[in-house]
Amino acid sequence: MSASGSDRLITRGSTKLANRLIARPEVYRHSPLRCAVLSALMQPETVMLVCPLVAALIYVGSALLVKRASACGVGVWRTVFVLNWIMAGIFSLLWLAGGTLHTELLWQPFVVAVLFVLGQMLQLLALDRGDVSVAVPLFGLKVLLVPLATAFVFQEPVPRNLWLSAILSLLGLTFLNRKDQGRPPRNLGITLLGGGLGALSFALVDVLVKEWSPAWGAGRFLPLAIGMGAVLSFALVPFFKAPLSTIPRPVWRWLIPGGLLMGIQSVIFISTVAIYGRATSANILYSSRGLWSVLGVWLIGHWFANDEQNLGVRVLRWRLIGALFMMAAIVLVIV
Repeated sequence: MSASGSDRLITRGSTKLANRLIARPEVYRHSPLRCAVLSALMQPETVMLVCPLVAALIYVGSALLVKRASACGVGVWRTVFVLNWIMAGIFSLLWLAGGTLHTELLWQPFVVAVLFVLGQMLQLLALDRGDVSVAVPLFGLKVLLVPLATAFVFQEPVPRNLWLSAILSLLGLTFLNRKDQGRPPRNLGITLLGGGLGALSFALVDVLVKEWSPAWGAGRFLPLAIGMGAVLSFALVPFFKAPLSTIPRPVWRWLIPGGLLMGIQSVIFISTVAIYGRATSANILYSSRGLWSVLGVWLIGHWFANDEQNLGVRVLRWRLIGALFMMAAIVLVIV
C-alpha cells in the first residue's frame, strides 16, 4: 500500500464517519467528544504519532519476556530463529493489503532481510548478556543514525528540528544508561557493541524500507523481506547448543508471547515507516522505549525475575533527567 493509498483509506474512513453523523445524528447528538476523538484518530498525522509510541510500549513487554526466556538458557541463536519465524507469520498477514510484485527487484527485500536478521542477532545478544535497562535505551541510537543514513545515503535534506530532536534523544539515552558506581552494568562491552551495531542495522532497514517499499506496497515488500529473513535464519541452526525440542515447555510460555509481541510491534512500526515514510520522526517517537524500559524494570520487572529494579536513588535521578530529554525530543517532533 502506497502512502497516497493509505491517506485515501484514512480519508475514506473520515468520510464514512461524517456520513454516519448525517444519517444518524441522534446516535452522536449527546456525544460530541466521541465524535471529535474518532475524527482525530482517523487523521494521518495522529496515526503517525500514536503508532510508534504504541510499538515502543509493546517492545518493552517483548524484551522482558525474551530476557526471561534467555535466562532459562534458550540461547541467542535459538531465540533469533524462533522470533524470526513468528514475525514472518505475523508479517505475512500484510499480504492482504495488496501491492505489486517486482521479480526483477527481489534483491531489495533480500538486502533488508539480511540487515534485519543481523540487527536481531546483535540486539538479542545485547539483551541476553546485558541489562534490559541499558540495552533497550542503547537501541535508541537508531534515532541519530536514521537521519545520518538518510542524509548521506540518499542525499535527502533533514529538517533542523529533527536533528535537534535526535541530539536531545541521544543525550537522554546517555543519562538513562547511568549506573550506580557500586553496581556496574553486566557485560557492558558486549552490550554496547551489540546494541550499537544492531541500531545501525535497523537504521539502514528503516531508511531502505522508506526508499524502496513505495514501489512494492507495504503488502508485498514487508512480508517478502521478513519472510526471507526467516529463511536466512536456518543458517543459525548449526550454532544451536541443542535442538529446539530440548527447550523446556515452561520456557516456551515466555518465548512465544515474547516473539508475538516482538512481531506485533515490528508490524506497527515498520508499516508506519513504509506507509508514511517519515523514518526520522517515527524513530524519535519509538525511542521512548528507553524510558518505558526503565519504568517497566522498576514497576513490573519482578514479574519476570528481573533484578534490575534494585537500583540506587542516584540511578533514578539520572534516569529522570534522561526521561526529560527524551520527552523534550518527542515534543519537538509533535509540534
